[in-house]
Amino acid sequence: MLAVLAGAVLAAVSAQAEPGKLLHKPAPRFARTTLDGQRIDLRGLRGKVVLLSFWATWCTPCQAEMPRFIDWQGRFGGDGLQIVAVSLDDTKEEVHSFLAERHTNYPVVMGDVRTAKAFGGILGLPVNFLIDRHGKVAAIFQGESDLGAMEETLRGLLDSR
Repeated sequence: MLAVLAGAVLAAVSAQAEPGKLLHKPAPRFARTTLDGQRIDLRGLRGKVVLLSFWATWCTPCQAEMPRFIDWQGRFGGDGLQIVAVSLDDTKEEVHSFLAERHTNYPVVMGDVRTAKAFGGILGLPVNFLIDRHGKVAAIFQGESDLGAMEETLRGLLDSR
């Protein structure tokens, strides 16, 4: 069931899947409630570098990124990094269950088709957007990413004030 619904969500946005069109443009409006009830709004994160990560519990490359993201949030949070994870799973319960075994130190929100479309359509996971301190999409990493290259880009954004 999970894979079927996720497949339907991805198919619904795949016809227009072009996240790359957002590169060097203002990030789309984004305001969601975290799994623990906090409101996240990208406009409220201006002045920070945001790593907006679209993922799912069933996505193996997404799972592989999580320990590094936890490390980055711990190391670079004081320098202005804020990671926000957008789950494209079916239910909050499965995400809560998955996260109970991990110690994420960044907020997780539930995504939907509208959110995926706003970010250029999400075809395949993970898709990670690095958003600069001014709210512009500075880099996009799709699929199984080179985490070394992602960290290098992230550090460059954190260093430019």
